[in-house]
Amino acid sequence: MTGLLRIPRRVRHELKFRTLTVASVQDLTPTYRRIVLEGADLEGFVSLGFDDHVKIFPVAEGQAPVMPTLGPEGPVFPAPRPVARDYTPRAYDAAARRLTLDFITGHGGPATEWAMAAKVGSVLGVGGPRGSFIVPTAFADHVLIGDETALPAIARRLEELPARVRAHVVVEVADLDSTWTFDSAAEVAVTWAVRDGAPRGGTETLLAALDTALTGVSPKDAYVWIAAESAVAKALRTKTLGLGFSPKAMKAAGYWRLGDPGAHEVIEG
Repeated sequence: MTGLLRIPRRVRHELKFRTLTVASVQDLTPTYRRIVLEGADLEGFVSLGFDDHVKIFPVAEGQAPVMPTLGPEGPVFPAPRPVARDYTPRAYDAAARRLTLDFITGHGGPATEWAMAAKVGSVLGVGGPRGSFIVPTAFADHVLIGDETALPAIARRLEELPARVRAHVVVEVADLDSTWTFDSAAEVAVTWAVRDGAPRGGTETLLAALDTALTGVSPKDAYVWIAAESAVAKALRTKTLGLGFSPKAMKAAGYWRLGDPGAHEVIEG
């Protein structure tokens, strides 16, 4: 029975596309902006996994979102295909029908430009999630590694972890002003890997921090979660496997790729 408590599972959801309205905008740090969306279209919204993602369809102020329609074989995209980006549902309040998304600022791109211009009343198209990957909280140790793009998922995971488990968090950020304070009932150790002027998307900062952060962490009853630039995520996965962590209790994803910020891939093998 104990082993069954540590087996992740996938859950599929009905795919819907929604037009939502900005209810509030808050700058959390110099590099992070929190936007809360609301609307009747959120009826039936489900997000069960801490690293779920929705598709957002950013538009210029005053324009209506252009989104796919649902056909018998799945989503049907109009031509030209609208720009879309993947974002983690940071939080969802079903009673108030409010969805929270966190945006990195200062790096350009359509999603960032939309977030920087967003104000109360602005609109955004949102699709999904199409499903959830639910990772049990029963592991004794939870290793969470990523760059800024992983912070919403990491923060959400820490909030759902129970007492009496340990979380080992390693996050790369631009500077100390970009760090967060996390809420969790778990025993949490956080290592901030600060780039300090180095460009995003390099492997050195996170790999160096990983050596220190995971010293003494037993792979015996641990789950490892990784999300960063694709090449960096691959290097981190290789590194943690070399430290003895099991590929069966590990998930690694490229949340973006140098030269292709809209890329999103699960990394296996």
